[in-house]
Amino acid sequence: MTPRLDAIGLVVADMAASLAFYRRLGLHIPAEADSAPHAEATLPSGLRVLWDTEETVRSFDPGWTRPQGRGERLGLAFACDSPAEVDSVYAELVEAGYQGHLKPWDAFWGQRYAVILDPDGCGVSLFAEAE
Repeated sequence: MTPRLDAIGLVVADMAASLAFYRRLGLHIPAEADSAPHAEATLPSGLRVLWDTEETVRSFDPGWTRPQGRGERLGLAFACDSPAEVDSVYAELVEAGYQGHLKPWDAFWGQRYAVILDPDGCGVSLFAEAE
């Protein structure tokens, strides 16, 4: 058997804050997950996104420490239907109080592209094919 990618895991400082951010990006996560130590969302492709609190990770890995810096070890990317949607989603998230990292721009690789930071400082890319 060949291993297959099944899930992407995020370690979060504040479960409710993190889940609220990802709900704004269209992930379906039950409301009761806000107070849970572990949460999951299954994407239409079957890939799962997992969230664990820092305390949960320390329960099985006592030496775990929060990475320093801007969370550059992991980044999720969300496809948008159009360049205008990249702009509007970015603006909506900044208006909701999330920190923008790269304002929307027309990238040299042919996409409208932006990066916003989730509540734990992980960069989340928004992109669409350029018109």
